[in-house]
Amino acid sequence: MSKKPLLSLEKVEKSFTNSEGQKLLVLDKISFKLEENEIVALLGKSGSGKSTLLRIIAGLTKPSGGNVFYRDKTVTAPAPGISMVFQNSALFPWLTVLENVEIGLEAQGIPPKTRRQKALNAIDTIGLDGFESAYPKELSGGMRQRVGFARALVVEPLLLLMDEPFSALDILTAENLRNDLLELWIDKRTPTRSILFVTHDIEEAILMANRIIIFKADPGSIQAEIPISLPFPRSTESEGFRALLDKIYTILTTSDREKFSKEKIRAKTATDKHPEYARRLPDVSVSELTGLLEAMESHEIKGKIDLPELADELHLDVNNLFPLTEILDRLNFIKISKGDLVCLPAGKEFSGADILKRKHIFAKHLLAYIPLAKHIREVLDLKSNHRAPEELFLNELQEFLSEEEADRLLRIIIDWGRYAEIFAYDYDEGILSLENPQ
Repeated sequence: MSKKPLLSLEKVEKSFTNSEGQKLLVLDKISFKLEENEIVALLGKSGSGKSTLLRIIAGLTKPSGGNVFYRDKTVTAPAPGISMVFQNSALFPWLTVLENVEIGLEAQGIPPKTRRQKALNAIDTIGLDGFESAYPKELSGGMRQRVGFARALVVEPLLLLMDEPFSALDILTAENLRNDLLELWIDKRTPTRSILFVTHDIEEAILMANRIIIFKADPGSIQAEIPISLPFPRSTESEGFRALLDKIYTILTTSDREKFSKEKIRAKTATDKHPEYARRLPDVSVSELTGLLEAMESHEIKGKIDLPELADELHLDVNNLFPLTEILDRLNFIKISKGDLVCLPAGKEFSGADILKRKHIFAKHLLAYIPLAKHIREVLDLKSNHRAPEELFLNELQEFLSEEEADRLLRIIIDWGRYAEIFAYDYDEGILSLENPQ
């Protein structure tokens, strides 16, 4: 008879209704199991619903569909045996370290003497012995996060959930805390049987997890599952580690141009009425795009750039790197292929050009490959006075997007268009015009 999983998700969905009454699907039919003695990482870009899913598992948010089972019981509220560490420590500033750690035990009705001893043991285990009477303001960011871990572990959870627990820390502090947590896990100094954590750091996922579940966005769904059998402690320089790194980058960097082409095909069907100009764009600046193109020059070997090496050199994670490569790919400045980047002729020309030439190249590619930029320019060209209020374009976008998303998308295009000088923008009047077109 097979052993039952500690946690099981069956077709979990989550949707929200925005202020315009539009239903936004955030999670789409998420199903997986978490076994005992297993660390699983949820890896993916921002907006793929990973943190929302973690809150559903913790019982803090209800799913719109599907079920979460913890030890064969449906999770409908915070369940005994499940504890969560958040991205920031979220400590009560008026309580000492000891009092902050005790608070979960107090909520469970544990007698004062017992909870005091349990809290002291947890503080000692997590490496904060001697700081029991300190207040959060006296602690560094890393120490405050250790208090968050102690508070989660003191209730002796069978399942520990972690939502990007190291992302707010500097590199060395994060590495130190991550290693300490792994040491507790490997030495079985905690009763925790399974750990499920959210991250956007690929190396962190490989260093910690027995299995990585890769999410894709819009809506959030499972793209791939990768088992990891590397022994602990793991070295980022080992052959096995590098092979896994390349594999994950390959999965995550499926050409965004290909995905965009599929979106255009879907837009022509009866089930998807979005025009091309209402398609999402990541929020990145021209200076960031320029910086990445310039950095690529020194990493090019035999016409290719190793994406993991470039990301490591620039200290870029999933959230920082892939929005940039997505736009550069869509602008036809680069091509993404199996975890490598290929800088195309236009990208090389842009990188080596002076400021005015860069503007000209960017304008040409913006109008050729970004439908919203082309749409705005065509509208302005047709106007007798070559002027149009921004509300005109916002209203068009809001027919297909939320008010917030429409505003975000227009802000991005206005910034890019002003840099390229394909149109001008008067902030005070909210007017786009061709006062200084190229």
